[in-house]
Amino acid sequence: MKKVVTIAKSKKFRDHHGKVLLEGQRLIKDALEAGAALQTLFFSTVGHLKELPEAELKRASLVKVKFEDIKNWSDLVTPQGLIGIFSKPDHAKMSYPAAQLTSSLPLLLICDNIRDPGNLGTILRSAAGAGCEKVLLTKGCVDPWEPKVLRAGMGAHFRLPIIANLDWESVPSNLPAGIQVCVADNKDPSAQAETVSVPRGAGRAGSAPGSPKAPVKSKPKAAPEDEEGAAGVCIPDLATQYYYENWTQTPVAGGIGGETHGLSPAAFHLAASTGGRRLVIPVVPGVDSLNSAIAAGIVLFEGKRQLLRRHKQADERQKVPVVG
Repeated sequence: MKKVVTIAKSKKFRDHHGKVLLEGQRLIKDALEAGAALQTLFFSTVGHLKELPEAELKRASLVKVKFEDIKNWSDLVTPQGLIGIFSKPDHAKMSYPAAQLTSSLPLLLICDNIRDPGNLGTILRSAAGAGCEKVLLTKGCVDPWEPKVLRAGMGAHFRLPIIANLDWESVPSNLPAGIQVCVADNKDPSAQAETVSVPRGAGRAGSAPGSPKAPVKSKPKAAPEDEEGAAGVCIPDLATQYYYENWTQTPVAGGIGGETHGLSPAAFHLAASTGGRRLVIPVVPGVDSLNSAIAAGIVLFEGKRQLLRRHKQADERQKVPVVG
């Protein structure tokens, strides 16, 4: 049981041994149906096993324990008496649900500096709900296999590919050819021309209010010194517009930064290299930037709306009879 707790609490242990811990019938069932390899299953009553795939259970070690033992180290408010140790899932070997695959759109998400487990889990759940093709997580993000991320994700980990711990040099190789990357920003486009430096947290999800004429070109600026001591990093020119104006191409990726550290300068460079834009979510004056999970949901479902509208218009054009 001590080993189980260690897996749940320690990212270093999870990475070194290639194991993750899943708790609760729904999450374990989703993992098994997606093809994740179960190694050991702790259960308090035989009844907990009835809803799980029998063939998969036969390949694992089943260990009956007292409910009180599970309750003592469980992170859940109401433990279900079911804990599984899995081999760390490989997104390339997963079998994602057919309904998810048929609803998938040429829409991706890049998460940068998302360090709050609850926020990341909620973002992953929104990405699955919007029909994202995949989610990329940079090295600045919290481990997606943290227990709090798994709980907030509500099974999203087993509905779409999640590629974690990427450095910026490897991000482009995980994107489709011809993609356009757009970043959610908190900068008022009308004020950008007046400011000389980018304040700490530039690139955080959300926006200050403004009345831009889209697209508005922002001037290159030097980013402030960050925690690692890097200073004078140039932020490239990007056209800036409201999130509800047309920005979807096929395919398209949205970039979301955490509230504290925001997007890395590399995220803006990637967006610039693909012809991407800053997407502004206007808020009432005096309100700070939006929570990253809320901003991600707004951008993702707006992207979905635009892509579905584009596809519908293309279908309607194909149905128009040719005269003559």
